[in-house]
Amino acid sequence: MDYQDYLNRWFGEFEEYHHIGKGKGVRAKLVEIINPDQPKLGAIVESIHTASLLHDDVIDRAETRRGLPSINAKFGDFTAIMLGDIFYSRAFMELVAYPQEVAEKVANAVYLLSQGELEDVKLSKNLNLDRKAYFSMIYKKTASLIEATCWSSAHLRGWEGEPFGLYGKNIGLAFQLIDDLLDIVGDPKVVGKPVMEDFAEGKTTLPYILLFERLPQPQREYLKSLYRKKLTPEEQNWIKGEMVERGVIDEVKKIAQRLVEEGKRAIAPYNLPQLFHIADRIITREK
Repeated sequence: MDYQDYLNRWFGEFEEYHHIGKGKGVRAKLVEIINPDQPKLGAIVESIHTASLLHDDVIDRAETRRGLPSINAKFGDFTAIMLGDIFYSRAFMELVAYPQEVAEKVANAVYLLSQGELEDVKLSKNLNLDRKAYFSMIYKKTASLIEATCWSSAHLRGWEGEPFGLYGKNIGLAFQLIDDLLDIVGDPKVVGKPVMEDFAEGKTTLPYILLFERLPQPQREYLKSLYRKKLTPEEQNWIKGEMVERGVIDEVKKIAQRLVEEGKRAIAPYNLPQLFHIADRIITREK
């Protein structure tokens, strides 16, 4: 069986499961490349990821996910929360059969992921201009599970886990940086959501932090005035224009590229070109 077969077997009885938009299964693909003998591990980490998205959509009051109505929009918050709990519970039930070090690694990632969700909520209450707080949050919320996925896959194959953990951490961080950038410069039809939605929801991502740092004082005050506001096309164009002019977009891409290259160097001795391809696609992706 592949990872999708496990997911269908575990959750196919629930009607709501069939209304979840299918993602790319990146975490499961990482497992498959590093350790083809572990499709169940791929299903476990994809279950955890799906659970976090179900809860995240409730927190964000998101109406769409992957171009389809979100579960909370279609069935209500209670159903979305409980379905997320079902995904988490099944993942942990399956995880206990794994070696202790793997179970601990993945479980700790879920703990960090939950911390990251909470930090995201807290940071969204005010305009956050603290780079350190931002990177701490995206590591926990996004990168920690990818890090644990790669580490565990390698460990179960008898390989050293740390290089793969670094690779996973770095591509997770890079993924989130590009995701935050696409919220600003992406095509809504491709990305699957309106542009600049993050800023309107109170999320101050790295592009906004860098822009604020590079703006003179009067423009800083103007940017502050746009925080948590439904932006007009003119206001959106001003933000995009200033980001282009002040090199913010290029800088975010460079930071993401450096992370990807460091991750690729860590696993270079293992000669897994597919992992290089996944890392490179993170930088060039459009959604």
